[in-house]
This record gives sequence, structure tokens and C-alpha cells, in this order.
Amino acid sequence: MNTTTTKSDGDASRARGMVRAAWRGLVLAVVSLPLAVLCLTLTAVSVALIPLGIGIITTPYVLNGVRTFANWRRVMAAEWGGVRIPPAYRPIPEDANPWTRTFAMLRDPATYRDLRWLPVDMTAGFVTALLPAVLVFYPLEGFALAAGLWRPAIGEPHGDWGPYWYGFVPVSDQTSAFAAAGLGAVLLVIAHRYAVPAFHAHFRLTRAVLASNQTELAERVRQLTESRRDAVDASAAELRRIERDLHDGAQARLVAMGMDLGTIEMLLDKDPAKAKELIAQARTSSVEALAELRELVRGIHPPVLAERGLGDAVRALALRLPVDTEVTVELPGRAQAPVESAAYFAVSELLTNAVKHSGADRIWVDLHHSDGHLRVSVTDNGKGGAVIGAGSGLSGVERRLGTFDGVLAVSSPAGGPTMVTMEIPCALS
Repeated sequence: MNTTTTKSDGDASRARGMVRAAWRGLVLAVVSLPLAVLCLTLTAVSVALIPLGIGIITTPYVLNGVRTFANWRRVMAAEWGGVRIPPAYRPIPEDANPWTRTFAMLRDPATYRDLRWLPVDMTAGFVTALLPAVLVFYPLEGFALAAGLWRPAIGEPHGDWGPYWYGFVPVSDQTSAFAAAGLGAVLLVIAHRYAVPAFHAHFRLTRAVLASNQTELAERVRQLTESRRDAVDASAAELRRIERDLHDGAQARLVAMGMDLGTIEMLLDKDPAKAKELIAQARTSSVEALAELRELVRGIHPPVLAERGLGDAVRALALRLPVDTEVTVELPGRAQAPVESAAYFAVSELLTNAVKHSGADRIWVDLHHSDGHLRVSVTDNGKGGAVIGAGSGLSGVERRLGTFDGVLAVSSPAGGPTMVTMEIPCALS
């Protein structure tokens, strides 16, 4: 029963994605083609007018328009296709004169990438954007023909223009109209499978032309610099926490226990009863100090994590929660200790947030490994509204995962449910 529901939900989600890709591809094709033609034409005319002096004035404005159009497509690629294309334009001084500004923009390699992208977007880009719409909407014509709407649509089947063609099917009577509907059904099945990948191929083509290898390298260096800084900050904060916990907890109890032992030594002959009382107090202090030390060690690296792995460590976390928590583990091996530790504490933080803030009465945790990535999802049926932002615990989780090239995705609409998914590249032993 659950499997059937999941499959139907997946099919419905894929159908919605197919229709969404078709409409978005149609919008991109219809809007982008005239804009690309306009940008390319204006650029050619403006550059041709540079020897006359007019282009010196107009070219910066035209190229700024090209950059605005390219940046809009970068935004669409990120929002609709999940493809990031960082811009890499060289800065131009604000007080630069028109001559300097014009030739600074023309010497910028990013300008040539934009201009090279325009004809590609007008041709292959137009086709890849329009293809999902064709695959989704063209079958509707075949169904309309089979429904008997073909007669007023095509008129006399054997007139001057010959039979009406739907794809490679000549439609001249009701039988051939049903053949057209069959072709439409085949196209709709193809659209169900390939419309969304074709739409994403459009953005990958855009990235292949617009993106710069140097830009990607610079972005990678920036990410590594940030992750290293976050790792150093996290290590320093962790050391301060350990020092504070030792100073305020176990260390204070051990000092008090040492003082009690000194007093016991003096009272042992004079007041044996009082000495026995202090011995009992010292024993209690030693037990409490040992418990605090164990708790501190568990906070650094839980013994169950070291001994039995991530799956059992997360199960142990779930057992201590006041909320009904279901844990599903599909890990055929163990990841490296630092990855396991990062994933464990990330899950711990997410579970704590769910218990404190979501108002949920049920939590699901799923851990599995596929395609060289450890994937962990934490879902609750609470009120939703979780976001990654300044001051949010999710930001700390994201930074911790970033140290291992991991990513964090949050889906938390108002009213719930909330699903937080983590993905860390790693191999299992």
C-alpha cells in the first residue's frame, strides 16, 4: 500500500515537473530569441560605429544591456535549472571616461563569452528550450484529431495541398486520425521521461558557453577558503567549550574532592564519624566527576559512534528523544571517522531543533549511501518555517558540512512538514 502511494506520488511529481518544464521552456524560447537577436544586432552596429566616434558613446550602454540579459539568464539557470553560472566581469572605475569604459569592456574576456553565447542561444539554446514544450503540447493536436476535430482543422484532405500531416502520419479519415493520436501518445510518453532532462540540458549548454574555467576555479578557491576558515573557527570554539566544561565541571569537583581527602586525613583519628561522612561525600563527587567526564567525551566523539558506527549512534540519539523517532539505515560500510562525526553532530543538531522548535510529534531519519555520497534526511511533521539564515542552527550545520564539500537542502513550507537533507561525498570502507 505504501509502495503504491509512493509510486503514484512520484509519477504525479514527474508529471508536474514535465508541465512546468514545458511552460518555462516556452517562456524562455519566446522571450529570449528576440532579445538575443536584438542584443547581437545592436552590438554589431554599435561596434561598427566606433571609428565614427558614435560607438564610443553607445557601446558601453549596449554591452551593459547584453550583460543584464546574460545575468537574467544566469538567475533563470539557478532558479529553474539548479545550475550556477557565476559572472566574471572585470571591474570598471566609476569615473572612467567613455573611451576607457568602451575599450575596457571590449577587452574583457567575459564580454566575448557573452557575445559568443548570443548566437548559440538563438540556435541550439532556442531548440533545447522549446523542445520540452513541443514534447508536451504537440501530442494535444493528435488527441484533438482523434476526437473528430480534424475535419474543420484540415478541410478537404485531398485538395491542392494534399493530405494534412501530423508528424509523419497523413490524416485523411478517422482511422488515420486515431493513428495520429497514437503518435501523440508515444510523444507524451517520451515527454514524461525526457522533457525535464531536455530543459536542464538547455541550462547546461548555457553554462558551457557562459562559464569560465577561471571563474569556476576562483569560486572553488573561495569556497575552500571559507570552509577552512569555518573549520578553524569551529575547532577553536570546540576547544573553548571543552576547556570551559572541564573548568566548571569535572575540574571543580576533583579539586573539591582533593580538599575533602585532605580534611579526612586530619579527621581520621580525631573524628572518625565526620571522616566517614566526608569519605561518602568524596565518593559521590568522584562519581559525578566521572559522569561529567563521560558526557564530555560523548560530546567530543561518542563511544557508540567510534565502536558501532553512524547508524547505531543515530539510533542511540533517537532513543533519548522525547518524540517518537523512526530511523532507517542503509549503510553497507563505514565512512571515515571525521565524516561520521560531522554527520552525527549535524543530525544531533537537526533533531534538537525539531524537538525544540517544530512542535512535531513524529520524526523520521533516513541514512543511506549511493553514488559516492552519504545522504541523510531528517523529516518532521511539525509547523514548518525553518530557514537557513544568520543566527539559525542550520547555518552552523551548513558550515560544518561545507568543510567536507557537503551540502544542505531545506524544504519547510509554512504548516510543515520540514525535510532537511544532507549530502556528503565519501567512500565507505
